[in-house]
Amino acid sequence: MRFLCSSGGDCFLSWYALSNRVGRTENQKILNQHIMKTLLTVALASALSFSSLVANASEDLRALSSVNSNYKKINITLTEGLGNAKVSILSADGKSLSSRNVNVKNENLMVPYDLNNLPAGEYQVKIETDQEEVIYTVETEEKPIDPADLPLMAYGKLVDDNTVSLAVVGLLSPGVDVEVLSAESGDVIYTDHVNQAEGFKKNYSFKNVSSEDIYLKVTDAQGRTKTLFF
Repeated sequence: MRFLCSSGGDCFLSWYALSNRVGRTENQKILNQHIMKTLLTVALASALSFSSLVANASEDLRALSSVNSNYKKINITLTEGLGNAKVSILSADGKSLSSRNVNVKNENLMVPYDLNNLPAGEYQVKIETDQEEVIYTVETEEKPIDPADLPLMAYGKLVDDNTVSLAVVGLLSPGVDVEVLSAESGDVIYTDHVNQAEGFKKNYSFKNVSSEDIYLKVTDAQGRTKTLFF
């Protein structure tokens, strides 16, 4: 059965055409949405793939290199076969302080840096090749002074015309040799061994010898020496 529209046309045909157009429009919307989802998926996958490649490249270079620091000295080790690379020392804020180009062939290469002329603190080590780069962070520190490198703290003074006083402090271990020598000839006229921990004070007196005619040579257990004149 068909119905006539008020305009005299066929209402069924008009409804069918309208329904067909609406159907095509909905299908097109669904298709467009599907295409957009596909494009977004491809773009996301590409971005993730690129990021993965960059990360893998960085990890590869890190596996072929290592950085060690000892006080203010930095040693950079590059594994054989790495090829051409640029090694740079940067400040904590990324300012270049020193750089050099190297070519790592058939054996491991160690690149040393001495930062004794720079303040202790945080630095960066940057290693670059044509395809990748990696940055290490290192911390330098002042090397503590070995007490054995410090001078022997021995002091002498005149007490009277025939007596001198010797004071020794800051000993690392007991055992001090004292030699009394003639200021004129340099001959040893008296020796003494003081086995006292940390330090001591002792007077030396001589008959018929002026204090100004002698001097002392003091040697501790570490071999540090000091000569005292009066």
